[in-house]
Amino acid sequence: MPDNILKAITDVGLIPVIRVNSADDAHAVVDAIKAGGINVLEITMTTPGAIEIMRDVAAASDDILLGAGTVLDAETARLAILAGAKFIVTPTLNLDVIRMVKRYGLVVCPGALTPTEVLTAWEAGADVVKVFPCDCVGGPAYIKSLKGPMPQVKMVPTGGVNVDTAADFLKAGAEALGVGSSLVEKKAVDSGDWGRITDLAKQFREIVAAARA
Repeated sequence: MPDNILKAITDVGLIPVIRVNSADDAHAVVDAIKAGGINVLEITMTTPGAIEIMRDVAAASDDILLGAGTVLDAETARLAILAGAKFIVTPTLNLDVIRMVKRYGLVVCPGALTPTEVLTAWEAGADVVKVFPCDCVGGPAYIKSLKGPMPQVKMVPTGGVNVDTAADFLKAGAEALGVGSSLVEKKAVDSGDWGRITDLAKQFREIVAAARA
């Protein structure tokens, strides 16, 4: 199962990060992203009622690959998995979280930044390593620098990924891209402009396809 989940993520090439202030907004964003042709998404634990939202999304949509983000400990990882999450994303390197997710045979994407953290995460069983916050250390150039000595490590840069940089990140060797506020725009969410988020999702899909062509 982990291979199938990872393949689905890498095929899409994008992990939209949903961090909003209410369950209603979360469900609307999920629908908008799905309408834009992206069936992979991550709901962060900082979203109020995140576990309940995940449970509802998992029950309502067979064709969405659901992940949980901002997972800080193994207990939260387990709750998210039981709610229907198929992959777990963390902002930091927590070996207990990696062990918990592997116990369930699912995909884990732990956060790391330095070369030592990236390799430690990989050797501990990460399916793919979230390089975060990537924009603070050089963006695409940093991914290229890491891939030089560690070509075997699958990386998902997060932080600074937008319509202008997405192609460069992919060309630098990224497996997929963690996309937050440049897709789930705060202004669009606040105004209920779900069409804007759908349009951005389509735009990101086109960028990934063109960069990989």
